[in-house]
Amino acid sequence: MTFVALLRKELRAYLVSPLLYVVAAVFYALTGFFFYTQLIYFVQYGFGLNILGNFWIAFLAGAPYSVSMVLLLVVPLLTMRLLAEEKKLGTIEFLLTYPLRDGTIVAAKFAACTVVVGSLLAGTLAYPAFLAAIQPVPWQPIVASYLGLLLLAISFTACGIFVSALTESQVVAAVGTLGLLLLLWAVSWNEAATSPAPLRVAAKLAMFDHFESFAKGVIDLGDLTYFVGVAAFFSFLTLRVLEARHWRRQR
Repeated sequence: MTFVALLRKELRAYLVSPLLYVVAAVFYALTGFFFYTQLIYFVQYGFGLNILGNFWIAFLAGAPYSVSMVLLLVVPLLTMRLLAEEKKLGTIEFLLTYPLRDGTIVAAKFAACTVVVGSLLAGTLAYPAFLAAIQPVPWQPIVASYLGLLLLAISFTACGIFVSALTESQVVAAVGTLGLLLLLWAVSWNEAATSPAPLRVAAKLAMFDHFESFAKGVIDLGDLTYFVGVAAFFSFLTLRVLEARHWRRQR
């Protein structure tokens, strides 16, 4: 069984599951509602001050009414079954006995979830297309924003697969992933609760701080490195969890 075969298997599992369609409906209902309400607000109360620029920042990164926050809610639902379900059904044992590297298994599951989340994000391109039909839209900041959203989704997915590898319960995997992502997202928000030095460290770890620059249309190498590093770190931890399972099975 190759990477491509595993990828097809995982994508097929998503497509035949009603969960995907429920998650997609919730995702588009929330993002559509936020798009409409945020746009109305900025048109009425923007006072002519860079309405579109401020609107996109609020729509993409303005917690809690933003695309990024909806992603934070739905990605745990898409990753919760990836390894937890395999462990509960016992199929993980058969999967690990195939002549495959653990990295290939994790990569296939990671890629399948990324394709699904990326497809959901692609559907939201209807929003800037709608605006472009009404008036000229600055596409460069939008491209940077969507690059940030994709990197954010990749980081969320890596976190979700790691938590899913730790448990046999999909509910525990979903709640655990949500808690971890919320912590990484908001770790630097409570500025009044810490001194400047720890706050600077927290800001370096906070996903929101690194994503906000993308929402403003700025592609920074440090922010790119951060998201790639987060995805690589949690993928590494997932592989260590699977490796530990190998050791337990051999004893």
